[in-house]
Amino acid sequence: MAKQLLLGDEAIAQAALDAGISGVYAYPGTPSTEITEYIQASKQAAAGNVHRCWSANEKTAMEAAIGMSYAGKRALVCMKHVGLNVAADPFMNSAITGANGGLVYLVADDPSMHSSQDEQDSRYFAKFAFVPVFEPSNQQEAYDMTYEAFDFSEKYRIPVMVRITTRLAHSRAGVETKPTRKQNDIKLCDNKKQFILLPGNARMFYKELLAKQPKLDAEALNSKYNNYFEGEDKSLGIITTGIAYNYLMENYVGKKCPYPILKISQYPISTKLVQKLVSECNTILVAEEGYPLIEEQLRGLLNKTGNIKGRLDGTLPREGELNPNLMAVALGLPDTFGSPVPEIVTPRPPKLCVGCPHIDTYKALNEVMTEHGPGKVFADIGCYTLGALPPYNAIYSTVDMGAGITMAKGASDAGMRPVVGIVGDSTFTHSGMTSLLDCVIEKTPVTILILDNFTTGMTGGQNSHAFGRIAQICEGLGVEKEHIRVIKPLPNQHETNVKVIKEELAYEGLSVIIPTRECVVTMQKRNKK
Repeated sequence: MAKQLLLGDEAIAQAALDAGISGVYAYPGTPSTEITEYIQASKQAAAGNVHRCWSANEKTAMEAAIGMSYAGKRALVCMKHVGLNVAADPFMNSAITGANGGLVYLVADDPSMHSSQDEQDSRYFAKFAFVPVFEPSNQQEAYDMTYEAFDFSEKYRIPVMVRITTRLAHSRAGVETKPTRKQNDIKLCDNKKQFILLPGNARMFYKELLAKQPKLDAEALNSKYNNYFEGEDKSLGIITTGIAYNYLMENYVGKKCPYPILKISQYPISTKLVQKLVSECNTILVAEEGYPLIEEQLRGLLNKTGNIKGRLDGTLPREGELNPNLMAVALGLPDTFGSPVPEIVTPRPPKLCVGCPHIDTYKALNEVMTEHGPGKVFADIGCYTLGALPPYNAIYSTVDMGAGITMAKGASDAGMRPVVGIVGDSTFTHSGMTSLLDCVIEKTPVTILILDNFTTGMTGGQNSHAFGRIAQICEGLGVEKEHIRVIKPLPNQHETNVKVIKEELAYEGLSVIIPTRECVVTMQKRNKK
């Protein structure tokens, strides 16, 4: 076996290649982006003709992967936690159709919201769908679990979720790899109705899904990834999961933890393992990265709350990432957090890059909106979201992908005038086209700015599905051609851009303005190449 120094994301990507995937499907989203980028750059993937193009969004990515599984081949789908919201429809239903070729959903959660609008815990989605989960504690487990998840998926004919968090995704460790498995041949299911979820079929397949659960429970009970560590001091028992196990053990470097520990990294949760710990210990501390999933289930199982500690009773904070110091305090060890950052250190919030085309767009828009008052510009998720911060203070909403257009529509429906919706080029093809279609159908009086910087800029400059075709898409959706205006966001075009924006705001109907100029970062990279 070879040993490589890999990010958690890279370990997952290499494991998927070694497991014989025929395709990876994803939309860029931190902290999952590097998985697909690693496969795209892989000579191994190229030699195997592995599909590795970006998808329009997470829903289309998952549906394409389900199609590859239908054909009998192995597929990996990658997304961040909020991307799973976008893919929720195929995710829930794929648990009922089951898998043919191995089908693995890699979901990267982001506790503390380093680059996200919430810190939801994807394990709840998996529990909701009755889908098994692997949750690695380190890069080696990330590799091993991903490699084995494809076999597990084919064994039980069910999709499998691998759940990681930001710290694991973006930290490195040595990883021993396994032999490369050849890709599956095309082979259809024996039951040709398996993927036809008409109600009569779905009811039958749902019963089959429920019938698999005791087998999945047994797998979790006997899993090498679920470990019970004996401890001499039974006054406290600790249940921990995934990367939280590392935070716990960093408090006992070079010595054994005195308390019994149940480390859970494969779900569903084994009731027998939990009952063993509960029966032996007076108090239970639950330390899990993310929401209190196990803690809530444990309280329900025991029907009492007095001897269960964790995020719900304040022993650990309800929000944000765990860390070794928080674990130390929960264990009654010294608080070594240290002094707060001196006030002489000035906070440095993120800002748009020098020369960013969005700067010139916001300057023109702000000049026009001065006469209309604040609160009438709705935006979306991308680099341009930084327009909410000083010195621009230009936008007033960021909720989810595509909402910049539809929230503007709703405000217009409420009678607000004028209303502006802002969306980026990649976000437009991800979730904005259907929003724009609603505006077209109702002839909504709203002005939409689609900021075209030729790339998916916020996540590192991946290719955008919108490149070179935004105006044609808008016209195809039904926007009047004379109200599709392309402008160049440059300082020497400021007066022209102000004039165009004023003209379209005055139009009592739907208009689209497309500020078009390449991202300065991707331009610099391209010039270097």
